[in-house]
Amino acid sequence: MKSSKFVAALLLAGAMTVAAPAMAQQQAAAPADPTKLVTHVPKVTPAAVKAIQALQKAMDANNTAAIPAALAAAQAAAKTPDDKYFVGLLQLKAAAATKDQSAIAASLEALLASGGAAPNEQFSIYYNLAQSYTALKQFDRAAADYQKALDVNPNNVDAIAGLAEARASEGQPAAAIQTIQQGIKVQQAGGQKAPESWYKRAVSLAYEAHLPQAADLSRQWVQAYPSADSWKNAIAIYRNLDHPDAETTLDLLRLESAQGGLASPGEYALYASAVADQGNYTEAQAILDRGLAAKAISPSDADIQSLLSDLRKEPKATDAGLAEATSLARESLPLVHIGDRYVAMGEYSKAVDAYHLALGKPGADPNLVNLHLGMALARQGDKAGAASALKTVSGPLAGVAQYWLLYVSSGA
Repeated sequence: MKSSKFVAALLLAGAMTVAAPAMAQQQAAAPADPTKLVTHVPKVTPAAVKAIQALQKAMDANNTAAIPAALAAAQAAAKTPDDKYFVGLLQLKAAAATKDQSAIAASLEALLASGGAAPNEQFSIYYNLAQSYTALKQFDRAAADYQKALDVNPNNVDAIAGLAEARASEGQPAAAIQTIQQGIKVQQAGGQKAPESWYKRAVSLAYEAHLPQAADLSRQWVQAYPSADSWKNAIAIYRNLDHPDAETTLDLLRLESAQGGLASPGEYALYASAVADQGNYTEAQAILDRGLAAKAISPSDADIQSLLSDLRKEPKATDAGLAEATSLARESLPLVHIGDRYVAMGEYSKAVDAYHLALGKPGADPNLVNLHLGMALARQGDKAGAASALKTVSGPLAGVAQYWLLYVSSGA
């Protein structure tokens, strides 16, 4: 009897096709159909034919009582790698029919142990084995087999995604992130852009584990997929993990506003209150007016009502008043606040002049001044000037400067 008759019953000749894991949903792919493997037609030796025929007959008849003994006999009769490989295929057929993941894993292990798997068949076996161990929640074994699959085919993004999820499930978020970034690079090298879900998964893992690279990963997400959602999340992640002070928080809210709006009524109130505390009533009024126009806040909200009522009583900045204040300023910080008022009025050139003056005054904090200078130049549309100023910012303000640099590079 020719071995091809057995293979016809199994039909294991086609290449496996598996969809990429849904990383945005933070889970590994469902187990693939383990009968869809890349395989050759094994050549069964005459000495093993009778036992293998008996095993196949028991399986075809679904004779569960006879299968264990028939399997043991076939395994004993199988002497060559192809004999053993063929018995493994029959084992796999039976296991797949019952959807028993432990049996599927044992069958795939038998295929590998047979010595009959050709080099081009090993990837699909290791990949399916890793998925079976994932289904069994044996994530250490899943990770090991995903890695073996990648040793055969280093650029397979399905296996890379599976390995990342296995490592995440093992409690190794840093290793999972490294694997995701490897997958992003592989796709870029192949002329493709990694799906947004890959970036979001990396950010999620870093954020949940409080890893220091969370902010940088969030900026990579924004750079690859700039949107109101990615910007809001990136800024929120930075605020939640780094706990910036009030001034830095205000500069982040300014950036969020420049990107299309704040995330909540509470942020509008926080923004307006912060600038009002600095005497910048023009900016406070402007942000509340913007929120009202966008229907992001309600005039009936008690906090908003209170802020609006207070602002009606306060004087707003004028060109004449700011020019006089500029001439009288002897220290740096008042000039920074003057520049902020000019920005609120949309007079960016005058704001830039005020910041330049602030750099030469006593008490100047170059990081603060250059941050606000870069912000004003960005709003003015001077990308080169903004980048030059922002790149000089170091220390505690470097993080917020990085987000403003991203704003500049993303088409501000």
